[in-house]
Amino acid sequence: MKRRLFLRPLHFTFKYLRMKIKMNAVVSLSYDLYAGDQGAEKSFVESANAENPLTFIFGLGGLIPTFEANVDGLVKGDKFAFDIPAADAYGIREDNALVELPIDVFMMDGKIEDDLLEVGSMIPMSDNEGNRLIGKVLEVTDTNVKMDFNHELAGKDLRFEGEVLEVREATAEEMDHGHVHDGDGHHHAH
Repeated sequence: MKRRLFLRPLHFTFKYLRMKIKMNAVVSLSYDLYAGDQGAEKSFVESANAENPLTFIFGLGGLIPTFEANVDGLVKGDKFAFDIPAADAYGIREDNALVELPIDVFMMDGKIEDDLLEVGSMIPMSDNEGNRLIGKVLEVTDTNVKMDFNHELAGKDLRFEGEVLEVREATAEEMDHGHVHDGDGHHHAH
């Protein structure tokens, strides 16, 4: 009696051979990001595509923890779609992040750079402890500048829709530096 072999199409097993997103893996994703107030329809914010993906080392804390939790364990080719509530994304808008600063804070050599203090301008600054902040100019008077130091997506629920483009082990050099390098060993743009 001839023994029968059980054959299974290979495409079912390839998924299990591909590297999963895990701690210290280099991950490249494409995505569309939508944001909106709680319960409101979300509008498009930004995207990353195959030509300019989001590439990062998983688990180093550079991204929203809830974002990483939602892509943990995925493999190349997996699609994803998930929501992150504002409190788990960039936080709730804080009134104490609205600050009035004396206009002389912005003077260099006795003058203010042209176009610096325009309503809507985003200005990098640092606090008394050296923490870097980005402030948005809300209002300018002869003596004061009102700024908003909330993240621009604070108070917004987020929706990510995308695909895993690549997953690989991080090199020793990438782990030492804490960021991704391109194929030539140069620092990656993300």
